[in-house]
Amino acid sequence: MRRNLRCNKARAALLLVLAGLAGCAAPPQRLEPPPELAGIARVPGIPAARQWGDEPPRELQAWLTLPRETLRQTHSGVMGREHDYLVLSGGGGNGAFGAGLLAGWSAHGSRPEFQIVSGTSTGALIAPFAFLGPAYDATLREIYTRYATEDLVESRGLVQILRGDAALSTARLRTLIARYLDDEVIAAIAAEGARGRSLFVGTTNLDVGRPVVWDLTRIAALGTPEARELIYDVILASTAIPGAFPPVMIEVEADGRRYDEMHVDGGVTSQLFLASLGIDWGEVMTHLEVQGTPDLYVIRNARIRQDAKAVPRRLVPVLTRTVSTLIRAQGIGDLAKLYAVSGEHGFNYHVAYIPDSFAGEPTETFDRDYMTRLFEFGYELGRSGQQWTLVPTAE
Repeated sequence: MRRNLRCNKARAALLLVLAGLAGCAAPPQRLEPPPELAGIARVPGIPAARQWGDEPPRELQAWLTLPRETLRQTHSGVMGREHDYLVLSGGGGNGAFGAGLLAGWSAHGSRPEFQIVSGTSTGALIAPFAFLGPAYDATLREIYTRYATEDLVESRGLVQILRGDAALSTARLRTLIARYLDDEVIAAIAAEGARGRSLFVGTTNLDVGRPVVWDLTRIAALGTPEARELIYDVILASTAIPGAFPPVMIEVEADGRRYDEMHVDGGVTSQLFLASLGIDWGEVMTHLEVQGTPDLYVIRNARIRQDAKAVPRRLVPVLTRTVSTLIRAQGIGDLAKLYAVSGEHGFNYHVAYIPDSFAGEPTETFDRDYMTRLFEFGYELGRSGQQWTLVPTAE
């Protein structure tokens, strides 16, 4: 009994020490935005940087009143021509599929220039290079075949996890984003934005639980160090899986004061999106004098069907399987939403996803060998010209 008592006291003392140390390791305090100011908060110096993803853009009606003569001068990349749109989902290391498919599509010779590119999570990493075209296919190959988990994230200690905001540090991932999205790449994004093309990345504003659509072309157009850092923050936030990766604080201004908004993975609220909801695409296409029927291409960096397996009757396996099932169901729901939008506005709808014919599972979060195989699989699928289906179905 005395021995058990001593053990219990030792455990209690250890917990107290850990709790005290954890207090020292707490993340920096932030100035939280009051809920009533969420609707008017703006990024300082970049008022048009973003829109809510669940309502029509604020500036849409004003834009629709612009004379077409003006648009022919300022929107040469979208005015009076055929339109193609690309939507990229999340999926972690499975983003190698979408990256490889785009490169193979280039090799096939039928890849168009996209008027809109949108991405969430790993799709946000792919989106800038997909937006800039086949010249950046080698960059996508390098990103998705050169790096492993240890190159992108770093495990935090027990003390940091107990008191912190995530299990992993993404400082290495942010460094990687900055390496590939250098000043030259950001200037190229701005130049394409000046032609009227749009590059969107989705995050989730966790303070209000709403999707946010960031216009990277407008941010890049500023050409300032602050704009460059904001682009890095937005892409990092879009990949920030809650609990695993730390949320990203983005400074905003409202009612004359500065606050820190908390942003996480865009897939929390929308794994796939074309732009903000509520847009009358028919009106937009008429105003832009779009030729022919727009094509919407959707790349889901995941499988459609979940493998059947017996789930152990324990807490962690039950929660893990439940979350993965929820994510899969949400992704299929987003595919259905885009299919409905296509039907309503007359788009040609095309979707690609990892088929069951690709065998194997990753052994870690970012398994380099697995991603390399998946990139090459996606590449061959894209090069064959047989990557698209009209309605996703399990094989």
